[in-house]
Amino acid sequence: MKVIEGGITAPKGFFANGIAAGIKKRKKDLALLVSAVPAQVAGAFTTNKVKAAPVLWDRRLVDSARPMAAIVVNSGNANACTGAQGLADAKEMASWTASLISDAAKPVLEHPYPVAPEQVLVCSTGVIGVPLPMDIVKKGISACASGLSSSFEAAVAAAEAICTTDTFRKEIAVEIEIAGSPVRIAGMAKGSGMIHPNMATMLSFITTDADVAAADLQGLLGTTIIDTYNMISVDGDTSTNDTVLTLANGCSGVSVRPGTDGWEAFSEAFLYVHAFLAKAIVRDGEGAGKFIEVTVEGAKTVEDARTLARSVVSSSLVKTAFFGADANWGRILCAMGYSGADFDPAGTELSFSSDKGSIIVVDKGEPVAFDEQLAKKILSEKEVTVHALLRDGTAEATAWGCDLSYEYVRINGDYRS
Repeated sequence: MKVIEGGITAPKGFFANGIAAGIKKRKKDLALLVSAVPAQVAGAFTTNKVKAAPVLWDRRLVDSARPMAAIVVNSGNANACTGAQGLADAKEMASWTASLISDAAKPVLEHPYPVAPEQVLVCSTGVIGVPLPMDIVKKGISACASGLSSSFEAAVAAAEAICTTDTFRKEIAVEIEIAGSPVRIAGMAKGSGMIHPNMATMLSFITTDADVAAADLQGLLGTTIIDTYNMISVDGDTSTNDTVLTLANGCSGVSVRPGTDGWEAFSEAFLYVHAFLAKAIVRDGEGAGKFIEVTVEGAKTVEDARTLARSVVSSSLVKTAFFGADANWGRILCAMGYSGADFDPAGTELSFSSDKGSIIVVDKGEPVAFDEQLAKKILSEKEVTVHALLRDGTAEATAWGCDLSYEYVRINGDYRS
């Protein structure tokens, strides 16, 4: 596998665009992604009981297993908690996009094809409880469709348009070789706040030119999110709009199926793309200054390891300790203790590491004398690792989080206004 230059349009047969439609005051806020041919789809969605209208629309489409043609995304407005009107608006976004694709996309689609509204996925992100300005949205979709391109610049525009409080765009493209032919997987994501395990306030879109059956793609996505998006936390809030969508259009001409020679390579590359995007979301946590990786080894089960690691990165007290570069390891052990996972505290070793070095602070559940100044230097770095070594088994897992700062409060104190 190699990382290549490019974004969501790097795989063959995908076209995109992003524009400033006017939903937000100044920034890009509407993106469109179109496949040259109907693509197989897989999806994963928020676990929040309160689900935005686009989530309800997309879940039905993904469950239908019908090949999809496009994804339309707006930022600046979540279209969540908007009742029957919100559902109608999500459907209208799909219908309007479907009506445009054959005509507006003719310059880029070699073989334009008829598209039904039920072949257009819809995503929204932004403020909750405000109706969409549909006149602005529809004009924006029209303008976006007229500028579709497979260029890297188009991919950049789309990645920028899905952002809300993000400070940088999140995108990646990789290439692998299967049976002597190149296959590409690419992704773009948004997410900065309302990030918590079991899906977060994030949108993630993956494209591949491999030919993958919908059921196989859905199964692969299901196992992948467990160790990627479900292992990140910024602030402990799970959103109403979280969505991960994958489109596989087969334009490479390479078929990938479980049990074949190429499946393992494809699966590894697929996991790499999702993990890259998940970690990029945490690195861009609202007001965050530090990226924290927590690895748990020696647990009884993988689920115990995951639970323990997630509990540590989700703790507000742990996050504030890292903000202050305070080696307050008691908060880490405490977070592990209330996680619900089964482990023996008396067999636990804790250590911190960064580019400035490594230091053990707990051994067999008891404190170890350590150099406070060195600990301060280690924890003052932008990227810090917490290593929890247990003596209960052989399972391990890694979670990613960030510190909690004054800036987080400032950003979210006036988010709506």
